[in-house]
Order: sequence, then structure tokens, then C-alpha cells
Amino acid sequence: MNRFAALIDALVFMPSRNGKIRLLVEHFATAPDPERGWALAALTGALSFREAKPAAIRELAATRVDPQLLALSYDYVGDLAETVALIWPERAERANSLPPSLNEVVEGLQAARRGQVMGLVEGWLDTLDSSGRFALLKLITGALRIGVSARLAKTALADWGKAARPEVSVDDVEEVWHGLTAPYAELFAWLEGRAERPATGAGAGFRPMMLSHPLEEEDRAALDPAAYAAEWKWDGIRVQLVARDGERRLYSRTGDDVSGAFPDIVDHMSFDAVLDGELLVARDGVVAPFNDLQQRLNRKTVTAQMLRDGPAWVRLYDILFDGGEDLRGLSFVERRARLERWFEAVQPRRMDLSPLVPFAGWDDLVALREGARENGIEGLMLKRRDSAYLAGRPKGPWFKWKRGALTLDTVMMYAQRGHGKRSSYYSDYTFGVWRDHELGRELVPVGKAYSGFTDAELIELDRWVRNHTTRRYGPVREVEAGLVLEVAFDSVHPSNRHKSGLAMRFPRIHRIRWDKPAQEADRLETLAAMVVG
Repeated sequence: MNRFAALIDALVFMPSRNGKIRLLVEHFATAPDPERGWALAALTGALSFREAKPAAIRELAATRVDPQLLALSYDYVGDLAETVALIWPERAERANSLPPSLNEVVEGLQAARRGQVMGLVEGWLDTLDSSGRFALLKLITGALRIGVSARLAKTALADWGKAARPEVSVDDVEEVWHGLTAPYAELFAWLEGRAERPATGAGAGFRPMMLSHPLEEEDRAALDPAAYAAEWKWDGIRVQLVARDGERRLYSRTGDDVSGAFPDIVDHMSFDAVLDGELLVARDGVVAPFNDLQQRLNRKTVTAQMLRDGPAWVRLYDILFDGGEDLRGLSFVERRARLERWFEAVQPRRMDLSPLVPFAGWDDLVALREGARENGIEGLMLKRRDSAYLAGRPKGPWFKWKRGALTLDTVMMYAQRGHGKRSSYYSDYTFGVWRDHELGRELVPVGKAYSGFTDAELIELDRWVRNHTTRRYGPVREVEAGLVLEVAFDSVHPSNRHKSGLAMRFPRIHRIRWDKPAQEADRLETLAAMVVG
């Protein structure tokens, strides 16, 4: 457990992405099996201990610490694991007891009956120091929140594996990931060159998705529009539908399984294919605003009323597999023709095809984009007709050309309590974008907003802030770089008052991107390109 605690401690205080990857690579290289596999499972959210809930941890702590002192400390610190780790009273008679190993903790909790769990936890807490207690509590509650996403952990895993298998990429890891279970002995054996690639590609696993680049003015000058097909960019969330070998899964763009939240889609996936599309809410064929879809996001289960009020719909963009045939190497035009034939033959319910948009040249595309807002569409997608379906974000094949231009995906950095009826909530948000420098990348603040969200969203944002606080400065909380806010604003100007050198005019929260990783938020150069004059 001490090795895992040291890793968590180092990751918490490592600000750079490259630094975190370096720490993870070192851990994978030095920790033995199955310890490194359990650590990987914890970092990617693949561990779950049903009886070790935060409420049970708090009740346990209240048996050893004055409840009022515990409540005041928790309110000040803002994180239950950190509070208990710091306040837990050490027992002299356990001072020389050996702390548990990570294997012992995981296997002990997996084998324990309901009434035994807190007894195990109490004994382990008595043998650990504050760093060990913090890591233990984060592990068993499944709430690490240390600035390491599942994608980042898999990136580090792929980087480590290049020593034995130089050809391996993070997309290769993603391809096999969903067919494996912790502690991932097959995965580590493959990446160390001791075994062949795990044979998991035929099942209902996630396939890395192809992403687009924003279309900039200089891109337009270099592009031949005749080489591209155009389609609408719908205002929902990108999903992958996988129905293979009798299994059905609905994945987000990052590979998270969201099937449980959308049974009205999954129940109708009675086919054998892998499809790419946009998840929407639609009533009588009319696409509803994104906010209607947002009511159903981040839910493990949904009620009958949610299914009635927000019926899900998928607008299909692409087909990756038709039965057992991998179509990703075909051109976009060929895949589109296959998709149309497949759709005509299968006629899947709660789905339709995203139509291709006819145009003669740039003048037509400009007019289409300018009219997108009034039709509730985000903008246009331009896809090279000869482009294969490539994992990641290759520059050139696909472009997104959003309406209006003045929106930006930012990362929440700080939150402050509001005023009046909002005085009990953290409702004023400072957000930033990424800036690259010689040591890596950092977030720099570019604006502050306190409007654009509903009261229900405010409650969710407030909860997120309290659960992800890293430091407190009086009424202000600094939070982990984990929540993307799509910000709308009227213009942007140079500013000497901001570290970024830029300031937005009238910024407001356009939508909360619960589905988007913070590392995919926009960069400072994107904002700088919007400066007036």
C-alpha cells in the first residue's frame, strides 16, 4: 500500500501532464504483478467496492473522533478522504504493525462480507500514516480525483510498453481494453513482450473514435471543397454503438460505457455492427435543445418519466464494422454507401442517418453555416471523401466548422460563493485554457462567469466544486482540472490584468461538458485568434 500511496501523493502534487505520465510509466516498470494491475484499475475507475461508501467511512470516523470536530474539519477541508486521513487518531499499540499491501486491500475487500468491510478498513487505517490513509480511502471509495484521467493512464501504459513493443499506441490499448479485467495480467504480458496481443477485438469493446480539427481561415484557403463532403454538426454528444456477438454497448467518445443511462437506444440495437453517431433527444422527429439531453447524462439508471420526457435518438454518421467486416480502411464515400445500404436493410428504431449537405463551393458552405444557428445546429462537418476512419485527431481529413465562432471549451479553475439567494452555492466560476511552454502545458485564466446555467445545474456544479477542491483561499476554492465549460462570449480583447493577456467580453456558460476530458479543452492560441482588431 505504501508504494501506491507514494504514487498517489506524487500525482497529486505533479502539475504537468508529461510529469504525471512519467510517474505512471515508472510505476508500471517497477511495481510487480498484480499490484500494478490493481493500481491501473484504480486510476481508470475499474475498481468498485459496494460496501465501502463515503457515508460508511464518515460513520466509522465518527466512532474515533468527536462528530462535531469531524463535521467542522470536513467543512473546512472539503474532501472526506483527506479529512479522515488527517484527523484519524493513531493508536500506540498499532505503531509497529505492518501496513497492508495493495493486493491485500483489494482482495480483502472483494472477499469480505457486508458486516466485515468497515472492520477491515479500521484496522488498515490504524497501520498507515496520513498519506497511506488518504490513498486507501480514495481507493476504496473510487474517488481518486488526482488529475489522472483513464485516457492519461492508458497513454502512460502505451508509452511504457514501447520499450518492448515500439509499434504500440494508446489506441491499440483502447482496442483491447474493454475485453480485459483487472488486474490485467494479459495486458502487461503483451506490453512487456511476453505474450501475444490479447484477442479481444471481436467483442463489444470500444474502438477509438476519429475526431476533427476546427476549421481555421488558413485551412479554408488551402482546401479544395470538391474533395470534401459536408454534413451538419448536431448539438448532442458523440457516441459509438457496438452490437457484437450478442452483446450491446453504447459508449461515449472517451470510451465510457453509458448503456445504462440509455436503455431506449440499447434495447433496439438488435443488429451486428459498430456505428458512429450523435446522441440526441428528439420528439416527433424534431431535435430538442442540448439541455434536454443533459438531463439524462451522467446517470447510471433512468426513470420512466425521464424516458418519456427526454426520448433518446441517434443520428448516424458512420459505420466501422458491418458484421465481422472491418470497414475502417475504406474511404468515407465507400463507408457512407455501406451505411446507407445497411440502414435500408436493418431499419433500426430510434435512429436515422445524418444527411449529407449538397453544396457547389465555399459560398454555399458559408451560407449554410450562417443559417445553422436558427435551425438549432452547431455548424458543419467537412470530411475528405477519400479519408479512412483513423483513430485520434489526424490533421486534414475532418474539420468542424462551428456556427458563430465565439464559443470556447475551457476548464474550470476556481469557484467562489455567490450572493443573495446563491450565497450558499459556489456559483461564480473562473475558467482557463491550455498554454504550452518549455516544461509542458498549464492552464491560464481567461474569464469568469456566473450565468448561463439552470438552478438544477447550479446544484450539480456546486456539488462538483466541493468534491474536487484542491485548495481554499477564503471564499474561493481552487479545483482540479477536470470539468470542461463551454463558454459563449461576445468578443475578446488584449488585457494586462490577466495572466493569459486576454479577456472575454460578457462571458456566460453555454453548456457544461460533462462528457469531454479536460485535456481536450481549447488552447490559448485558439482564443488569441479571435481577438478584435
